[in-house]
Amino acid sequence: MSKKHSDEHHSDADKVARITVDRRSRADRKAEGKALRLAVPLASHGVWKAPENRRDSIDLLIESSAGRVPELLPIRYGRMLQSPFTFYRGSAALMAYDLAGLPNTGINVQACGDAHLGNFRGQGTPERKIIFVINDLDETLPAPWEWDLKRLCTSLVVAGRINGYTQNEMRSSVLACVASYRKRMREFSKMNALDVWYFHIDADEVLEHLADGTAKRRVEKRIEKAYDRNTLDDDFPEMVTFENGAHRIRDNPPLIYHVQSDDGMLIDAGMQAAFQLYRESLSDDRRVILDRYDLKDAARKVVGVGSVGTRCGILLMMSGSEDPLFLQFKEARVSVLEPYAGRSAYENHGQRVVMGQRLIQPVSDIFLGWATGKEKNDFYIRQLRDMKLKPQVEIFEPDTMRIFGELAGWSLAASHARSGDSAKIAGYLGKKDEFDEAIADFSESYADQNERDHQALVQAVRDGRLQVHIES
Repeated sequence: MSKKHSDEHHSDADKVARITVDRRSRADRKAEGKALRLAVPLASHGVWKAPENRRDSIDLLIESSAGRVPELLPIRYGRMLQSPFTFYRGSAALMAYDLAGLPNTGINVQACGDAHLGNFRGQGTPERKIIFVINDLDETLPAPWEWDLKRLCTSLVVAGRINGYTQNEMRSSVLACVASYRKRMREFSKMNALDVWYFHIDADEVLEHLADGTAKRRVEKRIEKAYDRNTLDDDFPEMVTFENGAHRIRDNPPLIYHVQSDDGMLIDAGMQAAFQLYRESLSDDRRVILDRYDLKDAARKVVGVGSVGTRCGILLMMSGSEDPLFLQFKEARVSVLEPYAGRSAYENHGQRVVMGQRLIQPVSDIFLGWATGKEKNDFYIRQLRDMKLKPQVEIFEPDTMRIFGELAGWSLAASHARSGDSAKIAGYLGKKDEFDEAIADFSESYADQNERDHQALVQAVRDGRLQVHIES
């Protein structure tokens, strides 16, 4: 079940990545998971050493930029240049390549594919509650569960170094994260299938875990602000102008800008056709509410780090003069996991993201859907800024980071248990902390690798191999 780097490193792309359901008893599946420790020892997960034939990290980075908007690539590289943590956020493809060469259990879940700590956050539900979930699922695909956990734990070390933590403080965060994942997975393995499916971590659970009074008050204020946020009062004045008798998204180049079609139209027949495909991807009840709005404007928007250069943007919808709805469209490309885990079962990668999100998250945005653009690019669409609470990682104290690690490990276990075999995973992990210590060792070693790769980017910029745009 282990994989080795070789010329055949991409051979799994010929198969379809799938999750199979094992209907044997929980005891049988748990026993099989425990037996896997012979083939893939728990300690084997603690080893990271770059193989001699490891590909050049900058070559892989350049490859991951293929097909992106060329003029936006300097922004992408500029954001990745800022620190080892921003580099890590943008280098999911590089880590996927490295993870594929390591031993794995072969137990697939609907993996996030980019489960760094910045992608765990508060998100609004259709019932207008806030839950704690993985948010960014552009790379989702069935793949070994431990790939997500290794990416998450390494991000705790990378971010901890930026924040100036001691080695013991960083290791404490990782151990807390893995122990939480392991113990919660064992709990999920004993629950009824529907109970696992409906499980979620709400805002109150998050607040209960925060022991530090200052951090708790800060989170409480952010939650209150998210509940009070109003699209008309908060987003609309900030993002929209009124020009020549029409509402228009406010330009802020190079981060927000309009793109005209060949005939000079902002919303041409191609975009209308793509929007119709998106509408058809929604269920009938969601179409009813969508049809109350008219598409008024569209603009490109540069988002995140890993997504920079992909075709992302904003759609302005209006139902009357004072009822706006902002939708975000994001280009969905081939998952970074696909060369190693197998190709998606869905031809449209927007559909891959949507279906993966529905498997991973307890609830989804009511406007979540997919489409294909006029240039045959795939997209998924969802609401913009809908009660989202992004973690303020840069100001986390060590204790807050440890608690965040626990919550993220819990959330990741819940997501994996929804689609994967929790009994088999729990059987493999066991009750002791041997796996926890192994992942802590791996995370430290791979954080070192990430720093070396970041320095390679710095050198590539110095040598003129890559051009960067540094934002003020």
